[in-house]
Amino acid sequence: MSLVDHAIWWQLYPLGALGAPVLEPEAGIHHRLERLEPWLDYVVELGCSGLLLGPIFASSAHGYDTIDHDRIDPRLGDEADFDRLVTACRERGLAVMLDGVFNHVGAGHPLVAADSPLLKHDGDALAVWEGHDGLVELDHARPEVADFVTAIMLRWLRRGVSGWRLDVAYAVPSAFWAEVTTRVRREFPESVFLGEVIHGDYATLADAGRLDSITAYELWKGIWSSLQTENFWELAHALTRHAEFSASVVLNTFVGNHDVDRIASLVGEDRAPLAAVILFTVPGMPSVYYGDEQGFTGVRGEGYHADFPIRPPLPASPHDLLPQGAWLREIYSQLIGLRRRHPWLARAHLEVTGKDNAWIDYRSAHEDAWVSVRLDLTPAPRVRITCSDGEAWDWPRA
Repeated sequence: MSLVDHAIWWQLYPLGALGAPVLEPEAGIHHRLERLEPWLDYVVELGCSGLLLGPIFASSAHGYDTIDHDRIDPRLGDEADFDRLVTACRERGLAVMLDGVFNHVGAGHPLVAADSPLLKHDGDALAVWEGHDGLVELDHARPEVADFVTAIMLRWLRRGVSGWRLDVAYAVPSAFWAEVTTRVRREFPESVFLGEVIHGDYATLADAGRLDSITAYELWKGIWSSLQTENFWELAHALTRHAEFSASVVLNTFVGNHDVDRIASLVGEDRAPLAAVILFTVPGMPSVYYGDEQGFTGVRGEGYHADFPIRPPLPASPHDLLPQGAWLREIYSQLIGLRRRHPWLARAHLEVTGKDNAWIDYRSAHEDAWVSVRLDLTPAPRVRITCSDGEAWDWPRA
């Protein structure tokens, strides 16, 4: 069985979560990855089965400007730190997925200094991604780039990771992904490839690129926007679209990640549990962005520090978390438990059975099993989940 059929990921942005300086240089090697180990039991107790790591390779600033794919970012540690982390995860039954930035490299990458033919050109100048001078695009039409990316993926899969999140996968030709994933699967047939795609025909893109999963941004938008504006007609539309895509591909479902405002800031503390309910009762491969389960808040700003509010440092250990988030963490744990007792939800058929502005009913089903959900926003947010096996869950608790 593939990871997409049962994995629930805890997504982490390591540079921010571990308190590394993101914009300022730092000399030497700093063994921050070891600070993650106290959090692994927390992840297991929450109910997650995988760690989805943001960029960990050597970079100049935020991690998405890679300068060496074969070296751990010295602000996080070294390869020995990485190996210990993977071993600690394996001992706890946690899979590890890495963030692969293969659309572009940082301007400080040796390929740029050498004006390598692996880089894309715009006339006589190097092509940069979306106007960012620090991000130089790879030329995916060249076979050598496929060799370059395949070698990187295989190197870290051999060190024990289970798959790759493909950053800005939408900007890379699907034929390139198909070539690379096919080659990698010859050695690692169970490896998982998750493509970051914002808009488009998710199912077609997954099939063309031979990707296992695609980020479900349409559903994310429908979740927070409908809860924020009290418009479950929008959620019904998003769920129907999600059902259509899910007939062909298991999408990566989420209510938060390293690029978007925190869900608790978008919908409020009282509606955050409803977002979590949707996340764990619809088809897909769910991921929980670190701190969302504790009600972390944060809104993206502007300029160089724009992402800092949504990528905060974690305390030294879970014991140092503020107690205010414990109630939401318990709700996440209960919902993840329900999800894991009904693993067929990953590929369920989803149907909206009733809706109005402030309430919605939907059902996720597979063969004779089903999970039915009722969400209400008025007079106060509340949830009712019933299952074909007799399990039921209500919030608030009576």
